[in-house]
Formats: sequence, structure tokens, C-alpha cells
Amino acid sequence: MNDTATSTASAYDARACFLGEGAFWHPQRRQFFWFDIIGKRLMSRDISGAREWQFAEMASAAGWIDANRLLIATETGLSVLDLRDTSPTPLTPLEAASPGTRSNDGRADRQGGFWIGTMGKQAEARAGAIYRWYRGELRKLVDAVTIPNAICFSADGRLAHYADTRESRVWTQPLDAEGWPEGERRPYLDLAPRGLNPDGAVIDASGAFCVACWGDGAVRRFDPQGHELDRIAVGGLHASCLAIGGSDMQDLLVTTARQGMTDPDPAQGLPYLTRAPAPGLPEPKVIL
Repeated sequence: MNDTATSTASAYDARACFLGEGAFWHPQRRQFFWFDIIGKRLMSRDISGAREWQFAEMASAAGWIDANRLLIATETGLSVLDLRDTSPTPLTPLEAASPGTRSNDGRADRQGGFWIGTMGKQAEARAGAIYRWYRGELRKLVDAVTIPNAICFSADGRLAHYADTRESRVWTQPLDAEGWPEGERRPYLDLAPRGLNPDGAVIDASGAFCVACWGDGAVRRFDPQGHELDRIAVGGLHASCLAIGGSDMQDLLVTTARQGMTDPDPAQGLPYLTRAPAPGLPEPKVIL
């Protein structure tokens, strides 16, 4: 197992997030995006510098529709955001009648769908769920989740991964050709004995499961059998999500968080950029 030194990662942006999340690489715009959930904002950088979109409610994850539009998950629903504007257009409610929950981790699947988890705003036990939006339908897939995270998909689109961070467990779920669950989920990683808390994740081009670990200050890579390959350290303790992009699809962006810290130092909550051990897979577009 290779342990990459912290010094290889540098701050990508000077704006600290209370709860960084939802990192992804937009292949058409060729830029990283990420959220500050508690700060109710979407953030990015382009050739002109820092970009930011402020919302009226918490938002946590997104998928790209085209060059100018994103599907975003907020605490009450899924919406379409035109990046040339600041006001999302509602698409469908998501636990809108439950004021005690909000969206959390989410990612587009290979079939053009979008998976999104919900959780209690105070991380109440088993208060959340995982849903899938696909061609006009929002369907609940997993119930009684405390902190849904690590949603990501194999290159062929036939296997989903997801975690409950509170349990420190990651499961795999076989999918049919349209991306719906097929058969029973299977245990993949039990990280509790190691004291690791799986947060946001992606599958890279080598097939490795790459997961940001809250409280560990690092991304860890595992092969399909669950053997650890690498630990890539970053400057923030609470590594929360990651995306792989860039000109050669090997730039690794890792968000971090200040949540739960009484006196965070300046390194906490920043997004960090380093090099990934293997190239990433292009982020699929969402089909409305």
C-alpha cells in the first residue's frame, strides 16, 4: 500500500467550506465544481477566477445536463440550475414535506440517471434514504440510512457502490441495463475495525474504489476485492468528497470540511488538488 505525503496536495481555492461536498468534473466546461452544503452555495473556478452561486436552501450534489445546465439536489428537491443565472428551476420534490431532512451525497450513473441520498439534519439514526431520478421518475432505492455517501458506479454501469458513513460500511449493488437495482446488495468494505469513515467516492479508470475518509485527512483507494492500494493525504482533516478531472483526467480534487471543529486552522475546509494514482472516468451526463 502506497502512502502519498501530505505535501503533494495544495489548496485549490482559498474559500473555506463549513461542509464541502458534491465535487465533480464537468467534461464540457472542463472545470471542477463543489458545494458548501451549510453555506448554501455552489463553487467553481474558471479562467476568469473564482465562481459562486448562492442558494436560498442547502444544496449538496449535482450532475451535468449540458454545457450550461446542472441538475442539483437541495434540501427539498431536485432542480435545474442554469449556470448563467442564479435561480434554480424546480424539477421534482425530494422529501419536501420532511423539514428535518436534507440531501447529501449524489452522483450521475452511466445510464443517465442520478442517485441522491437524504439524511436527518442532525444525522438522526436511519432517518435518510437513497433515491434515483431516471427519465422523469424519482424512486426510493434504499431506506433507513443514517448518512448516505460514497455513491459511485463501475465503468460499465452495472454496479453501484454506496455507504452509510455512520456504520463505516460500503455496499455494492448489481444493476440492470437501465441502471435499476437487480438482485441483492453485497457487502464490500467494513471500515469500522480501522476507524475509517467513508464519505464521497468515485471509481477510477483502473476500477479502483477511491473514497474520501472523514477524520482521516485522506483519500483511500481499494481494488474490487477490497484490498487497499493507496492513501493520498490532503491538508484538511475531514476529507469529504472527491473528483478526478483535468486535461489528462488525473487531477484529483478533494473537498474538506470544518464541521465539528471548535477552532479550525486555515487549512480546514479548503478544497485540495493533487495527482491521482490512476486516471478518472468521465462524469456521465444526466438525461432529464
